[in-house]
Amino acid sequence: MSFVLDFESQVLSIEKKIAELREVSKLGDVDVANEIIRMQAKVEKILAQIYQKLTPWQKVQVARHPERPKFTDYLNGIFTDFVELSGDRLFAEDKAIYGGFAKIDGQKCMVIGQEKGYDTETRLKHNFGMPKPEGYRKVCRLFDLAERFALPIFSFIDTSGAFPGLESEERGVAEAIARCMEKSFQISVPFIASVIGEGGSGGAIAIATADYILMLEHSVYSVISPEGCASILWKDDTKANVAAEVQKLTAPDLLSLGVIDALVPEPVGGAHRNKSATLANLKKEMLKYLNKSLASSPEDRKNARRTKFMNMGKQFLAK
Repeated sequence: MSFVLDFESQVLSIEKKIAELREVSKLGDVDVANEIIRMQAKVEKILAQIYQKLTPWQKVQVARHPERPKFTDYLNGIFTDFVELSGDRLFAEDKAIYGGFAKIDGQKCMVIGQEKGYDTETRLKHNFGMPKPEGYRKVCRLFDLAERFALPIFSFIDTSGAFPGLESEERGVAEAIARCMEKSFQISVPFIASVIGEGGSGGAIAIATADYILMLEHSVYSVISPEGCASILWKDDTKANVAAEVQKLTAPDLLSLGVIDALVPEPVGGAHRNKSATLANLKKEMLKYLNKSLASSPEDRKNARRTKFMNMGKQFLAK
């Protein structure tokens, strides 16, 4: 681990000691294997205690962890035979969103995801995972292709929101997001969405209007970032931790509210500490919910998807 969150600081010294012992073990003069195992178990115990009591704001920090698996990790680790499809056929290619044909356990599918990048160069290339209108118009094109070839769709959400710059507004980002949602209600193929990091604003829901929405345990999903919420409500973005508390943006809260359909457990210490286990957990749930969706007829699937979103929140209005 090269980046440790502030609330994880108590394990930092132990992990440094483990790293030193591993270097010593390479020399072969001293057997330190048992000590490494003992110290690693101690780290996992401390992390388990910390992560059982994370506040919503701390979960936001975990969701934004720079080493958290990105969309391309899931793409390469879960799918095979990926063929990228580029451009919206109207304006440009948007690298904040990847998409194309792929296979999952031999099943042909369409896969779409928001990519943040993992270092300065790739973050700039992918615009920090903030799509512009052309990115969402590309998504609509891929939705149409999936419908034409009867391919299930898997989407991966990881964005702080759509790009808010002037050029994005000039090219109609709100309309492009709305078109994505409209298209989601028109297609009849199975559609499984997974929130893997940040699910921010319309930038997230544009590719999350699905039959089933899965959410990793320490991801977040909300209409606005805590900082943005605090700036609007209190004119003070330093109150982001307070905003996170009231936004109900964590997976357990959203599951209880019926906004998502499944909470996918993460390894002890978060997805960034064990990427392979995280990918395996999510893949298992994706296939489970794909089979549930396939059990319905295309027309029933489309109608159920629309009904699900149209009814969302009605139980609170009735109170």
